[in-house]
Amino acid sequence: MAVPFRRTSKTAKRKRRTHFKLQVPGMVECPNCGEMKLAHRVCPSCGTYKGKEVVSK
Repeated sequence: MAVPFRRTSKTAKRKRRTHFKLQVPGMVECPNCGEMKLAHRVCPSCGTYKGKEVVSK
């Protein structure tokens, strides 16, 4: 089994993890009601998707 030759330093470990972070979800404005919703999803407040009513509210 392979074993690392040297211990990974704190600096090297932290440099590698700089891109490991939380991301804000892609929110867009609903064209029907104006509420913020996730992109490519049914609007939770009015139930429309691409101008059509998908879920009756």
